[in-house]
Amino acid sequence: MPSVHLVSEEEAPPVPAAPAATSSWMGWGYLAAGAVLVAVIGTWLVWFSASIQRQFQQEDIRASCQRVMPETAERCYDTVVIQRGGVRR
Repeated sequence: MPSVHLVSEEEAPPVPAAPAATSSWMGWGYLAAGAVLVAVIGTWLVWFSASIQRQFQQEDIRASCQRVMPETAERCYDTVVIQRGGVRR
């Protein structure tokens, strides 16, 4: 005995197709959610690139101070950061 029961079209009751429940408000909602997602990702990318750039600049300043004034490299670093308008760690 087969485990599958074949149903012919005469036996199957017709199932009415439900209309799509998408309204213009749902479209605007998806658009707003997408815009917020893009804004969050863009903000994070700007923050991340600024953080990377700041890190590279700090490394460059430290290397220059170590090369020019090895005995007072930390003081040199602090002075250069203050002169450039930065804040001490």
